[in-house]
Amino acid sequence: MQLRLDSADRLVELVEERRGPVFAEEAARRLFALRHAPVGLARSLLEDVVGEDARLAWCGDAVGLAEPPGADLPLDRATFVVVDLETTGLRPGSSHICEIGAVRVRQFELGEEFELLVDPGVPLAPAISALTGLHDSELRGQAHPGIAVRRFLEFAGDAVLVAHNARFDLAFLDRETERLTGARLAGPVVDTVGLARRLLEGRTRRAGLASLAQFFGTAARPCHRALPDAQATAEILIQLIGLAQERGAHTVAELVELAAPRVRKVYAKRSLAFGAPTSPGVYLFRGAHDNVLYVGRARDLRARLRSYFRSDRQRPAVEAALQALERIEWRVCGSELEAALEELRLLRELRPPGNARNTRPDRYVYLRKRGDSVVCSTKPSPIGPLKSRARARLAARALRADEIDRPERAFPRLRSKLQDLVERRRFEDAARLRDRIAALEDVVRTVRRLERLRRTRCCVLVPSAETGYARGIFVANGRIADVRTLASRLEVEAGLAAAARPGTEEVDELLLIGTFLRRPPPELRVAPLDAEAILRLAAALPAVQRAEPRARARARAA
Repeated sequence: MQLRLDSADRLVELVEERRGPVFAEEAARRLFALRHAPVGLARSLLEDVVGEDARLAWCGDAVGLAEPPGADLPLDRATFVVVDLETTGLRPGSSHICEIGAVRVRQFELGEEFELLVDPGVPLAPAISALTGLHDSELRGQAHPGIAVRRFLEFAGDAVLVAHNARFDLAFLDRETERLTGARLAGPVVDTVGLARRLLEGRTRRAGLASLAQFFGTAARPCHRALPDAQATAEILIQLIGLAQERGAHTVAELVELAAPRVRKVYAKRSLAFGAPTSPGVYLFRGAHDNVLYVGRARDLRARLRSYFRSDRQRPAVEAALQALERIEWRVCGSELEAALEELRLLRELRPPGNARNTRPDRYVYLRKRGDSVVCSTKPSPIGPLKSRARARLAARALRADEIDRPERAFPRLRSKLQDLVERRRFEDAARLRDRIAALEDVVRTVRRLERLRRTRCCVLVPSAETGYARGIFVANGRIADVRTLASRLEVEAGLAAAARPGTEEVDELLLIGTFLRRPPPELRVAPLDAEAILRLAAALPAVQRAEPRARARARAA
């Protein structure tokens, strides 16, 4: 079932990329990695995917996006079912439905009601019981979630579903519907939160259910129980439909469009990410004059790039880069680690304005003794290098000159002083000292981590972008000594020779390698600086598909 749902998502993305229907042969080739698929075979392979997903429809021998059923229905002839759920938590995967309430609205009047308690199969948290008034004894022995959702779907029929914050309620209903039928809910959905924000802009600042119930003076009062909340939402819906009609909305589709969140302007640029591979790599956002605005890395380039246009607003610097975006360049790498190293190099060379994490070694600072005090300085010392000047200054204020050699010795004195300030109720002084202690703890952790990494001597093995080979990253003497594609023993020997030579320490690269060594991805292997061990691990690297010599020659010639 999950495989079919994933295939449907990929097929929807493919149709969006093509901006129109896709012939069955091409869709089958893309989804099932086939070299050739006749029309008959392609249709049979795609039949289950298209037939079970309401977003897709056949257009002759091509697959296109389907029109939602009932979308063109006039509002005065449409039937709405307003639903509300009470759940054991906020996540559909780990939380469960414990109550369903619904009200039918026909010709702008309240009609039949649906109310059902559900046995979630897990105890209610005390906070949920206090919020809803429900208890485990009431729910035990009630309908199973799947049975409850089936009964609700029978009640709803082909009506237009409505919910307050529909994304939350529909996520739970979709999950149970997938278990029952293998497909998600079809048909248009109206979210009264988005509808209220659009239609009541400037008249009320809040779009919560309680606030809107008070604004409209509904007879039903929300109380975190499913049926009363659904009743209040239904009354609010009727009022909002009247306002929508004044705005010129006459059909369900126009009402859904009003309720939809305002699309960010950058959404129209999502086509710039079409064609991105699912491989690891780096990407560059380029502006009107081909200048680099932002640099990033991803384990899956396609998923990462599309996330920029599907999610809510990004942080201000990235959002500004997206507004000025004209072209996306991506470079495929063999692994996430190699992509991270390439990103670091590009950040250092290009210094794009959208990256807050620009690497500036010239701005690193150190702690050192000056007279009877400790100062923050650009002059190298054993306490450093540190990236944050502000944190380093806070740490310097916490230290005495005789503690600079071993900063951790200062903690007992500082914590005793902090306790004394708290007991004397000098809370502002205590807060300042607390911040200095936290900054000193950060400095000590950074220094210890750097000391461990400086002693690291190994070869990190990851897949190469060139099929059939491993990529070796030689780490020694506090730096990445060499990065090579290990096509032969000669390459390994050259990497070992580079690791034996002294060189300039690169803190950013060292910390990056340390991050991957601490939490290695599944394709990463670590070998000692020994040629035989490196070659043995490179040959056994599971993510690398070994190629035959003739195949390699053909690939190079091509």
